[in-house]
Amino acid sequence: MPISSRPIRSCCWRLAPLVLALATAGLARAQEAAEAPLQLRSATELKPLPRGEANKALPIILRARELRGRPDIETVAEGEAEFRRGGLVLSADQLRYLHPDDLAVARGNVRISRDGNVYSGPELQLHVQRFEGFFLQPSYHFGRTGAGGTARRIDFIDEQRAVATGATYTSCPSDGSGGPAWLLSTDKVKMDFEANEGIAENAVLRFYGVPILGAPVLSFPLTDERKSGWLPPSINIDSKSGLQFSIPWYWNIAPNRDATLTPLLSAKRGAGAEAEFRYLEPSFQGAAQVHVLPNDQLTGRARHALNLSHEGALPLGASFTFNGLRVSDDAYWKDFPRAVPSITPRLLLADAAVRRDFDGWSSYARVHRWQVLQDDSARIEAPYDRSPQVGVRGTQRFGDGFEFALETELNRFTDPADGRADPLATTIRPTGVRWHALGSLARPFGTPGWTVTPRMAFNAAAYSLDEPLAGRRSSSRVIPTLSLDSHWQLERDASWLGRDVRQTLEPRLMYVNTPYRAQDARLAFDAAQRDFNFESLYAENAFSGVDRVSDAHQLTAGVTTRFLDAATGAEALRLGVVQRYLFRDQRITADCTPSADPLAAPDCTPLTQRFSDLLLLGSTNLSRRWTLDGSIQYSPDLKRTVRSILGARYSPGPYRTFGVTYRLARGLSEQLELGWQWPVYGRTPAEAAVAGGGECKGSWYSVGRINYSMRDSRITDSVIGFEYDAGCWIGRVVAERLSTGRSEATTRLLLQLELVGLSRLGSNPLQVLKDNIPGYKLLREERSMPAATRTYD
Repeated sequence: MPISSRPIRSCCWRLAPLVLALATAGLARAQEAAEAPLQLRSATELKPLPRGEANKALPIILRARELRGRPDIETVAEGEAEFRRGGLVLSADQLRYLHPDDLAVARGNVRISRDGNVYSGPELQLHVQRFEGFFLQPSYHFGRTGAGGTARRIDFIDEQRAVATGATYTSCPSDGSGGPAWLLSTDKVKMDFEANEGIAENAVLRFYGVPILGAPVLSFPLTDERKSGWLPPSINIDSKSGLQFSIPWYWNIAPNRDATLTPLLSAKRGAGAEAEFRYLEPSFQGAAQVHVLPNDQLTGRARHALNLSHEGALPLGASFTFNGLRVSDDAYWKDFPRAVPSITPRLLLADAAVRRDFDGWSSYARVHRWQVLQDDSARIEAPYDRSPQVGVRGTQRFGDGFEFALETELNRFTDPADGRADPLATTIRPTGVRWHALGSLARPFGTPGWTVTPRMAFNAAAYSLDEPLAGRRSSSRVIPTLSLDSHWQLERDASWLGRDVRQTLEPRLMYVNTPYRAQDARLAFDAAQRDFNFESLYAENAFSGVDRVSDAHQLTAGVTTRFLDAATGAEALRLGVVQRYLFRDQRITADCTPSADPLAAPDCTPLTQRFSDLLLLGSTNLSRRWTLDGSIQYSPDLKRTVRSILGARYSPGPYRTFGVTYRLARGLSEQLELGWQWPVYGRTPAEAAVAGGGECKGSWYSVGRINYSMRDSRITDSVIGFEYDAGCWIGRVVAERLSTGRSEATTRLLLQLELVGLSRLGSNPLQVLKDNIPGYKLLREERSMPAATRTYD
């Protein structure tokens, strides 16, 4: 059973491509006999047939300009001779087959083609059925890696074992100075296909003649199966830990379990280790990662991180999931950003849940707890822990199109500070138990071109607090809501800028009426004001969560138009506008201040603005080279833009992309972001192919992203680097700066040497480039390589 659909890291000194197909050059593997009548068809490549004893019954086919021989003794083919048996195709100037010994002797321009791989040499001798013999001075080229090499001799011991002497491997042509840019060479390679093991003696990797890696004895897998062993070392440099060196060891425990153990050495912090364990069983799967630094020389204490994930089936059709990330101290996310794989590095969640689904309904029980990494210069307020959260939710259709939905939960909210007082806190947050129920009854009407949906809903909640709030420990309330949502979709065929398009016009009106009910703003276990966007303007409640329900008597109106390519359906242009109108003041708002009476609820400033801000959006890719998108929030009262995001990206071809994004939140932030990948010297691979010049050689590319704060007049985050494509190898130098505070940042230097068709050495900047540069494209697409040569995503 495979561990997952993603590639799994295994022993990787990429010698596997060197011998994987080489040892099968003359392999007349056992093939399944065809049931159909025998037919000879001309083909340069044959797909391998399944192995089996039926191979012994397959005929040998010889074709040449001249055939002669003695019956049952020998057959000689000369002049463009070709030998076929099963999936093996062998050609030579002369072929001689000795029947009593089952021996094929090929001399002069011997060539074997199999599975897209080509092998050639001066002489081959092979006992076909026993698969025993030798190949002198063969050269080979592997189609899937784009690389190959030579050997002095290959000895085939039997169908499963072979020995190659003086073997080399490279994807580079000779540079004219006596050798290729990089070359992997070995004195001897022993191959055992039954054990899936190759053993190389005195393996040395040279880069421009300089040895950069080597091992006296090296073991590696011969097929796509995983195998235990060492992986290429990695070198990282950052401003927090200095020079760091690591060399992973992969352990193939079982087909459905594996582990990676990585010793670490940091120039500033000392020795440490990382470990990862993964498992996949029929009813459950998961992974565990740990990062340990027993004695951080900079802080003088032990530091660690633990990340666990698990999901599996339980009896009675239930399922269980767990995800947990914990670190040793508040500064961990700054010092070891790679060890904290979270989009909120200062809020780390541990979450366990049991769930059971039945007939459109789900019941669940959940516990989640936060670890808050506080910083004295920038304190954050963490979400509440829920221990536990128990609930049922689902939808039910009945009658003549009615839809009923219900969610009911019981939550125990606790403070993630675990009783530790925050000296900078100005208020004491309430804790306690909340039961709530959210229900609705709707009846949609309409046709494919329009829908009208009246809906009645309620939000009910009851609280039992640990400490009195405004003189009370318990409270409850029920708030009803009535809404009417109408949506039209009109279409027409049109022609615009010479293109046949289908234009849609999609107006939408939504009426909401929610009466005012007094609510204590301090009871906000999971409530937050929604962001101002197209989705929130059509929401019934201006707050997310359960605790806050905005009183509303409002109408939201908007319209969207789209232009779709008539042939492909791709969206060429989208324009939209939406605005909300209040029929009365909104009294429940997010603008609340503490009351002078500590026992009284906070005072909230009513929203009296009748017309809300106007929200406009647009996006287009009418030109294949240009992509434009933007959204603008315009205030009619201020008569100015209060928020906007405007972006443009120019991509005239592969490996050429340049984007700029402007973000404005008036009074809060103003940022300009640039991102690019662009050749600065030489031709791209696509240009070289069109010009007929073969592979791209000697091309420089600039890559980067810069985020500049116009409000603070400083660069916040940045990634800047260069890539050099020499055709058969690629060099990358990337510097990354990540802000961890207004006056703090972590800087990393990533260096990588990619030997095309072999491996990548050094620290890997590719994920950083993919995450930060929209439209970034690998200079060499990933090839289908044995699992031994791949690493985790």
